[in-house]
Amino acid sequence: MADDAPPDGDSDGETPGPATPGIADRAFAAVARAGRCVRRIERRELVEFRRWIENTENLLHLTVVLVVPLVVALVTELSNSLTLFSFLLFPPLASGSYTLFANPGGEYADPKRFVGGLTVGAACGWAALRVIDVVSVGSGLAINPTAAAFSILLAGVTTWALGVEEPSAYSASLLVLAAPDRAGLYVLFTLVGSTLVAGVFLAWRHWFYDRRASLLYESIRGDDNVIVPMRGEGAERTALFAARLAVPHEAGKVVLLDVVDDEADADAVAEHLEDRAARIRRDVGVPCEVVVAAGDPLVTLRRAAEETGCDLVATPYEAGDDGATAFVRSVFEGPLDAVAFRSVSTGDRWRRVLVLMARPGDSAHAMVDFANRLARDKGAVSVCTCIGSERERRAAEARLANVVETVDGPVETRVARSDVESFVDAHAGAYDVVMLGSSGDRSGVSRIVSPPTFERLRGVDCDVAVVDRGDPH
Repeated sequence: MADDAPPDGDSDGETPGPATPGIADRAFAAVARAGRCVRRIERRELVEFRRWIENTENLLHLTVVLVVPLVVALVTELSNSLTLFSFLLFPPLASGSYTLFANPGGEYADPKRFVGGLTVGAACGWAALRVIDVVSVGSGLAINPTAAAFSILLAGVTTWALGVEEPSAYSASLLVLAAPDRAGLYVLFTLVGSTLVAGVFLAWRHWFYDRRASLLYESIRGDDNVIVPMRGEGAERTALFAARLAVPHEAGKVVLLDVVDDEADADAVAEHLEDRAARIRRDVGVPCEVVVAAGDPLVTLRRAAEETGCDLVATPYEAGDDGATAFVRSVFEGPLDAVAFRSVSTGDRWRRVLVLMARPGDSAHAMVDFANRLARDKGAVSVCTCIGSERERRAAEARLANVVETVDGPVETRVARSDVESFVDAHAGAYDVVMLGSSGDRSGVSRIVSPPTFERLRGVDCDVAVVDRGDPH
C-alpha cells in the first residue's frame, strides 16, 4: 500500500507546475517597467534639450530669461541695503543688461562701453541739472523740457566723442532729472551697479559662452570612433574619408565592418579587410580594426558599433531610383550620428570643404567640426547659407557667425543670394567635398514637394558628404 501512495502529497501523482506570480510580484514588475519607461523618456528629453540649446539663439534667449532677472535682483538687493534709488536706476540697467547678454558678440556687448555709457549718461543728466533748473508745479514734479533736451544732447555728444555710445545711456541721462537732490549719488550708484553687471557678464562670457562648444556640443566631444559598413564600390573611399575624420582625435579609430551571408566566407573576407586596414594605418596613421559577421546588415552594424565603442557611422551613399537606399535611410534613422559619403574623385585628402548650412543647430555644429577635421592646418573651410532676398542677409550673417565663432581654425562665411543647386554648381569645382545636412527633420509632404538637397546634387562634380545626427529613441 505504501508503494501506491502519491508522492509528496500530490493526489494525482503529477509534478506540481510553476507557481503563479503573486500580486506583489506583478506590481513590482509593473513599477520596474514604468521606471524604465520614465528613464528612457528622461534620457530622450535630455538629448533633445541639449540639441535645442546647441542653437546659439536658443541659448541666448534662455540666458536672457534666466540670468538678467538674477542680475537685476542682485543690484536691487544692493540698492535696498543702501536705501538709495529703489527704482530709477533699474530701467537703464535692465535694458543694458539685455543688450549685453542677448548679443554677446555684438557692437554694444563691450563691458567698458556698457559701464562708461551708463555712467556718462547719468553724469550728463547731472550736468544738465546744474545748468538748467528743475521746477515744481503744484503737488507734482515737472521736469523742464529744456533740461531734458539738453541732457539728451549732452549724452549723445559725449558718448559719441568718448566712443562709449550705449542705448541705455539716454534713459540714464533722463532719469537722473527725476532725482535732483541726489543726482550725484545717482551717478555714483550707476557706476557701481553697471560695474557689477559687467563683472557678471564677463565671468559668464569667459567661463561659459566662449566655451560652449566643449561644454554643450556633443559633436565636439564625440564622433571620434568611426565604423564603416564596407558596402558597394565606394567602400574603400568611404573608409579613407572616415579615417580622415577620426585622425584629429588622439583616441580616434576606424572599424571596418563586412557582413557576410555565409560564415564559411568570413576568413577570406577578413583577410581582405585586414589589407585595407593596414593601408589606412600606414597612410593615415589612425588605428583601424576589422569586424566580419553574419546576419542582418543593419542589426549587425548597430551591434558591432556598440561592441567596438563607435559613435559615428560612415557609410557609402547608395542611391536608388527614388533617392537613398533603404539601408542608408535606416542608418540615418538610427541612434548613431552618421555620414553618407559619395565620391567622384581619386584624391586621398579633403582639404577644401564647403559646408551648406540651412539652419543653425546641432547638425550645423557637427558639419563645421567635421569640416575642420578634414581641413586641419593647411586647408580651407567655407560655411555658406543661401537666401532669397537681401532683407534676409543680416539675420543670415548673424546665424553663420554664431555657428563658426566656436571653431578654432579659420573659417570663411558666405551668404549667397541664390538657390542651393545653382550655388553649388557654380562653386563646387573649388572644393574637394561639399558637406550638407540630411534634412531628417523635414516632413514627408515637404520631401514630396521639394526633394532633399542632397538628392538634387547628384550631378555635382565634387565629393559629397551628408551628415545626420542620430536619433537616441
